[in-house]
Amino acid sequence: MTQLKFLDQPPRFLFFTGKGGVGKTSLACATAITLADAGQRVLLVSTDPASNVGQVFGMTIGNKITAITAVPRLAALEIDPQAAAQVYRDRIVNPVRGVLPDTVVKGIEEQLSGACTTEIAAFDEFTALLVDSALTADYDHIIFDTAPTGHTIRLLQLPGAWSDFLEEGKGNASCLGPLAGLEKQRAQYKAAVDALADSQRTRLVLVARAQQATLREVARTHEELAAIGLTKQFLVINGLFPQAETAQDPLATAIFQREQNALAAIPEVLSQLPCDHIVLKPFNLVGLTALRKLLVDDLSVDGENKSNHQAIPFPSLSHLTDDIAKDGCGLIMLMGKGGVGKTTLAAAIAVNLAHRGLPVHLTTSDPAAHLSETLSGVMDNLLVDRIDPHVETERYRQHVLETKGSHLDAQGRALLEEDLRSPCTEEIAVFQAFSRIIREAGKKFVVMDTAPTGHTLLLLDATGAYHREVIKQMDPSIVHYSTPMMQLQNPKQTKILLVTLAETTPVLEAANLQADLRRAGIEPWAWIINNSVAATTVHSPLLCQRASNELADIKTVSTMHAKRYAVVPLLQEEPVGIEKLLELSKSN
Repeated sequence: MTQLKFLDQPPRFLFFTGKGGVGKTSLACATAITLADAGQRVLLVSTDPASNVGQVFGMTIGNKITAITAVPRLAALEIDPQAAAQVYRDRIVNPVRGVLPDTVVKGIEEQLSGACTTEIAAFDEFTALLVDSALTADYDHIIFDTAPTGHTIRLLQLPGAWSDFLEEGKGNASCLGPLAGLEKQRAQYKAAVDALADSQRTRLVLVARAQQATLREVARTHEELAAIGLTKQFLVINGLFPQAETAQDPLATAIFQREQNALAAIPEVLSQLPCDHIVLKPFNLVGLTALRKLLVDDLSVDGENKSNHQAIPFPSLSHLTDDIAKDGCGLIMLMGKGGVGKTTLAAAIAVNLAHRGLPVHLTTSDPAAHLSETLSGVMDNLLVDRIDPHVETERYRQHVLETKGSHLDAQGRALLEEDLRSPCTEEIAVFQAFSRIIREAGKKFVVMDTAPTGHTLLLLDATGAYHREVIKQMDPSIVHYSTPMMQLQNPKQTKILLVTLAETTPVLEAANLQADLRRAGIEPWAWIINNSVAATTVHSPLLCQRASNELADIKTVSTMHAKRYAVVPLLQEEPVGIEKLLELSKSN
């Protein structure tokens, strides 16, 4: 076995970070087993809200340190971010219940309902694992599945003056609420952040797939973490398609070539990092036998080695588009995690509708989305543009500083400027830009790629409720009005399409997004499972096995999560250009 760079003289703390579906959990588990097998005492910690560490080991773990009985010297812990967030909220809100008016308490709860709170609460739980304590004294290595984001760490580095700012009631921006519970543990947080930044104690492993969009996203993560002092980073390109599997299978050959092209064009900041390549495996990474094969070049599978899989006729994207077209106009929003193909699918749906003679406005806010390249041409009935998140965020920041900031002293204004640098600010600013376009959906189709998260929608819901109350108080005769949130909640005006892959983690993440949307009063209209091997004919033994593996995840979507769904096959040629996008929307 070739020595992997990220496992060469590993420090005490190892963090695996990356987008959903790239294999963080599998790599973290395999690393933990490897170190334990080598005689080290290892604690494996997951902070992933869609954690399946217990499933991988075939046992229940949960929010307590649990010995993995089949692996001597290995224990695991699953931190539940949602449970941690509830404890965190209760710590802040319970002391003011019955003291402050109910409307004020509800406002505080709304502020604490989003992603910022969940991130900080999870970090609150595992900071004890990063500092010297009796809890971790017995372990040589602590491995974290899912590192805190640069956003979370930067929040924890904010000045202690936040507490005074909050107590004086000046705070009313995106991330102030989650910060309210920090002041009592600042010393421990500082020690934890110092441990993260110490390359002698901590190693960050960036996990990616050989896809251009994924590599661009990882490059942004690298720069964000390096900018706040977390510089000791390693890169793992996971799931590389083996050249040996390309014989007599055109799809396998196309996948291999696409990945090699992506690696050849890897962002420069990543090319400087120590890098390992992990070959794609045909088997599900569940159980010790499979995990022990992950870090070695072993492609063997248990059972029959098939060399033919015929495409399964799942519901197609064209069926969804037919139903969408019947309405003649409306808002179509594609939501999902990065790397699942939202931009391509948004373009395919827009092109299909425009091809029918229907007027369509296609727009995106994704800085990595190149709609013009995807379309590679113009067509009648189709308007295409792009919302620039940086421009919109700067416009929003200036507006807040000129309004709320105008009443603050120098210290308060500096703190407000700090808060306005958070990702939450960008989410709200981009949604405001979207809101300017939404009104068009009463006359034409508006197709949006990269929609706001459930967190943003909850913040806007609170704003919308306040806005409606003000209107009623000012003029009781006004009964016909609509806010963007109200339109999103109206299924006759808006159709939400959740995009995922036929893999366990992306399906779990899409289900979590659906739960967020439902909390905001929005019901997703359909799911799209993209890039499915099971929906195409393949001959490579590896791809045949992968197709078989997908069936359980597709069944989960169709029976547990989606009211209607479509499956889009993995194609030999990337769907670039209007003709290929039309073919994609009509495929299978």
